[in-house]
Amino acid sequence: MDTVTEIAFQIILYAGNGRSSAMEAIQQAKDNDFEGADRLIKEATEELGKAHGYQTKLLQEEASGEGASVNVILVHSQDHLMTAMTVRDLAIEIIEIYRNK
Repeated sequence: MDTVTEIAFQIILYAGNGRSSAMEAIQQAKDNDFEGADRLIKEATEELGKAHGYQTKLLQEEASGEGASVNVILVHSQDHLMTAMTVRDLAIEIIEIYRNK
């Protein structure tokens, strides 16, 4: 397995963890457990930060002329990360709706 594919799998892993934590946070808010929801959003943000770190590494390599070929797994990882970040952002808004209910 080449380095780009390995990095893509890391992005998928951490983005998936972040998305799962964000979805769990919504459920905690739905159950009026706002401390739990806040903790899970923080966890989601940390996991997404790890995924973003791998993405940044790829971008830096590309900018320095060392970019690798794009493969379907890499494209999927980028899609997965952006979707997970959107879920986290929406979860924050949904939690606030529950909090102010």
